[in-house]
Amino acid sequence: MIEALWQTTLLVRASLILHFVALLILFISPTHWHWVLATLITNHLVLAIGGLWPRSNWLGPNWTQLPDAAAKRNEIALTIDDGPDPDVTPRVLDMLERHSVHATFFIIGERAIRYPDMCLEIVRRGHIIENHSQQHRHNFSLLGLAGFTKELQAAQTTLTNLTGQRPLFFRAPAGLRNLFLEPVLRRLGLLLVSWSVRGFDTRESNAERVKHKLLSGLRSGAIVLLHDGHAARTQAGTPVILEVLPALINAAAASNLRFVSLRQALS
Repeated sequence: MIEALWQTTLLVRASLILHFVALLILFISPTHWHWVLATLITNHLVLAIGGLWPRSNWLGPNWTQLPDAAAKRNEIALTIDDGPDPDVTPRVLDMLERHSVHATFFIIGERAIRYPDMCLEIVRRGHIIENHSQQHRHNFSLLGLAGFTKELQAAQTTLTNLTGQRPLFFRAPAGLRNLFLEPVLRRLGLLLVSWSVRGFDTRESNAERVKHKLLSGLRSGAIVLLHDGHAARTQAGTPVILEVLPALINAAAASNLRFVSLRQALS
């Protein structure tokens, strides 16, 4: 475990050194325990902030926007999380097809098992499926190496067996994680992705507010986050994603921005 953590970011390596030095100080001068404790608490707070800040790269590489080459090509990525949903996903697929837009779907493994035909339809229509964990657990950010490995590997197996294509990207549930995730991602050959702009469409039922947030951050290289699973509903009962997608697509076209999958941006 120490070897795996040592190969990650400067912050994590510095934290390991700090803990070693703290033990050494306690051995040499136990009376300074309160200073050691305060220093270690501060260090753990910094590590916690890095995990609770979805767009942070303190704990390892994290795509918050597309690579520079993709941005120079005026490319943006539409990413759609938490599905598939038997009611929402088919309507999202129809809307994307009408506008010739390809998206990246971050799929939950257990939902893929429940709705395999829908996952196959996503792929058939030219979209890409990536890893969003097997269970989308609420305590995901509290897992250790074994827990992360179990969740990510299970989803890798589920999605690869179902679609015939191994996921290359991973998005953490709610974007939250801790320092043990990066070694697991590296071992499984996955790239962590967060987002450039989101509209909080799982809890914001006002579609106009969601549109405003998304369009204000729409620029070349942006990674846009929406949800077909767990989608909030407008007062009329319409999933918010269906209300905001046409405006998002039209705004991108007006700005000469082209939707690509994350894999296309990587290549």
